[in-house]
Amino acid sequence: MKKLLVGIFLLSLPFLQAQQLQSWIRINNLGYLPESTKVAVFVSKENQPLSEFEIVDVRTRKTVFKGNITSEYRDFGPFAYSARLNFSQFNSIGTFKLKAHGIESPEFSIDWDVYDHTADFLLKYMRQQRCGYNPFFADSCHVNDGFIVYHPTKTGQRLDVTGGWHDATDYLQYTATSANAVYQLLFAFKEYPKVFIDTHKANGLPGPNGIPDVIDEAKFGMDWLKKMNPSDQEYYNQIADDRDHAGYRLPTQDSVVYDSTQLGRPVYLASAEKQGLLKYKNRSTGAANTAGKFASAFAMGALVLPEFYPNYTQDLKHRATKAFAHGTAHPGVSQTAPCKGPYFYEEDNWVDDMELAGATLYQLNQELKYQKAAKEYAYKEPLSPWIGKDSVNHYQYYPFLNAGHYALASTQNQKDRTQTLGYYEKGLTKIQERGIKNPFMIGTPLVWCSNNFVAAAVTQAQLYRKLSGDQKFHEMEAALRDWLFGCNPWGTTMIVRLPYHGDAPTKPHSSLYHLADYQTYGGLVDGPVYGSIYNSLIGIQLLEPDSYAPFQSDFGVYHDDVGDYSTNEPTMDGTASLIYYLASLENQARQKGTQKVMGEYDADGALVRGNPHKKQLSLVFTGDSYADGAQTIVKVLRKHQVKASFFLTGNFYAQPAFKDLIQTLKADGHYLGAHSDQHLLYNDWSKGKKRLVDHTSFTKDLKANYQKMESFGILKSDAPYFLPPYEWHDDHITQWAYQMDLRLINYTKGTLSHADYTTPNMDNYRSSETIYQSIIKEEKANGLNGYLLLSHIGTHSDRTDKFYDQLDRLIQYLKQKGYDLVSLNKNLGKLHR
Repeated sequence: MKKLLVGIFLLSLPFLQAQQLQSWIRINNLGYLPESTKVAVFVSKENQPLSEFEIVDVRTRKTVFKGNITSEYRDFGPFAYSARLNFSQFNSIGTFKLKAHGIESPEFSIDWDVYDHTADFLLKYMRQQRCGYNPFFADSCHVNDGFIVYHPTKTGQRLDVTGGWHDATDYLQYTATSANAVYQLLFAFKEYPKVFIDTHKANGLPGPNGIPDVIDEAKFGMDWLKKMNPSDQEYYNQIADDRDHAGYRLPTQDSVVYDSTQLGRPVYLASAEKQGLLKYKNRSTGAANTAGKFASAFAMGALVLPEFYPNYTQDLKHRATKAFAHGTAHPGVSQTAPCKGPYFYEEDNWVDDMELAGATLYQLNQELKYQKAAKEYAYKEPLSPWIGKDSVNHYQYYPFLNAGHYALASTQNQKDRTQTLGYYEKGLTKIQERGIKNPFMIGTPLVWCSNNFVAAAVTQAQLYRKLSGDQKFHEMEAALRDWLFGCNPWGTTMIVRLPYHGDAPTKPHSSLYHLADYQTYGGLVDGPVYGSIYNSLIGIQLLEPDSYAPFQSDFGVYHDDVGDYSTNEPTMDGTASLIYYLASLENQARQKGTQKVMGEYDADGALVRGNPHKKQLSLVFTGDSYADGAQTIVKVLRKHQVKASFFLTGNFYAQPAFKDLIQTLKADGHYLGAHSDQHLLYNDWSKGKKRLVDHTSFTKDLKANYQKMESFGILKSDAPYFLPPYEWHDDHITQWAYQMDLRLINYTKGTLSHADYTTPNMDNYRSSETIYQSIIKEEKANGLNGYLLLSHIGTHSDRTDKFYDQLDRLIQYLKQKGYDLVSLNKNLGKLHR
């Protein structure tokens, strides 16, 4: 009985500790650039003031910095006491923890690479939101869109508008959000072209195509905008309406019928007509907001895209000028259309759209009339109207960022530029005055889509600083940045699975996640709302106990739960709008001359090499039927203290004879991964790689592989890298693996290490000495930095010349050449965002 009671106590200890924990330290979960402003926030349910804090180096466990408390707060939100912990003076690179009052923060990094690949990471969600051909599913949806409504002469006619992005978890599509997204993507590339990488094709499937992914995505959106603008007098505003809100379903299985006599979904014309096909109507007054957004996106496209698509962009200047003229002739707003319910994007302002259009057109053609018009529009709306407000209607002032001020100021003389930047300064001052009242310095309203306001404010602060050189808002900018990455009452980032290992949303309000367990990587979620808003909402039903319950308050409510549509739904436009700022953060590292953590990908999107700038590589072994080399390999790896990776089939894991071996490999700390359950050949050996498996059989087989791994305590989350059988695949296989939350990898070409399976009767037979010398030759010619050096854990008995007998010799050579033989996680970890 005594042993039983002790056991119960030990099992309940973590729960008791969680219950007793009354204080926390909130940090930026991604980490900090060495020279950035760095402030954490201590929060406590107890009113026990701090006097100092310290930073501990995780590696050495030594205190490396001590700081004093300068800002304290009482009775904020759910906390009795909170304080800002400023350690901006500490610039050392490494991994650290903050300590205060016996409380430790999570580990965090200070390094130049903490934001590498983050802008590209958000493109994962953009690709997932594609309508028409959707690369995430490798399938198509909404191919019959659509039929025209609210056109004086064309109502009921067909218009091909398939394409674009779904707006959020629903499948509505809006010109307002999509045109803004196109502009933001192009703007990010225009300002920071060296940040973005190429790992996907134009259709969104894995595999580089020679064009940065952000440009591929922007063009995809631009293709749709062109369809929504079929003539100089037609500017369409919306596809579908709130009849879309018919429960969870995948986009490729959308069964909503809008008109029994028409295929597809309705396409709404932008006009001053008050629209709404059923009970509810909007309050439209014109079309300048929509036309202005078309014009700015087309003009930015004409500036950026000719480098990549010279013929495609020939009509963009014409489209931009005609759209601007249409907006000038039709002042006012064309709001999105409701239908069954009174919910729509209640956009009330439009001069900001026309300012951005005029300023961008001036950048394009240098005609002074556009700069003059932009200046006049800027004067009419110097501040984004949401700034300083506690309450605004849904998308009442959109876009949340007035990018027109930056576009205009970039072209002005010093006097006029000072005036235009003064508009930014006045707005930022208002935000700062509100934010200084709380420990997180959050001065943006916590209304629906609150993270979009934060993204707008932090971007405005960066744009103002960039053009003016004024640093007065640097701490507020850092606070807004850190709010999105975990320095908030809940301690979580607001981007799905960023960082992958850390507190970030994992259960978004998404049909993809709810129905198929597909993750919405890179999506910026709506964000917290005031308690008064949350408590007034209907239909929210959390599916799991609230892990953030201690941190909910009237100040703000947030849940990482699929049932909370108000705070945890990713949005396309919010995601697109944050890409510019993340690119600016990575660019700071590039300005310091630091090298981007890069990898290499094959033509079908498999990651085939780690960082070529670091003298490190990984040893990889695969196995299906044979394991005759296991004893030798284990012995040599132990001798040299090397951690390797073993990708084994379900056949291998299931063989009783290999059970002890697998347990030994796991105990020695090697990576154990999947290699298909039945060692299937996915594609034939022809140049076209004809696919031999369908999605269902692929998924079923790979799941079976992981199920057998679970019997050894190896979860899929422990083994996120997957190496295809026969080292052979195509872009669909890569994508199907990604759907399963796996990263497909393959060996680095250049050596013959993988040929150790060949037998003397084969035409492609290679002796072990030939294989060994191929590695030496490649090392001398090109180096082996980042290489995934693949061979087999065993081979057919017909091969008596075993390459694994050369492993000791090979490792000695590589170490003599200065290579660090590292695990896959270390070699590829920064690339797995």
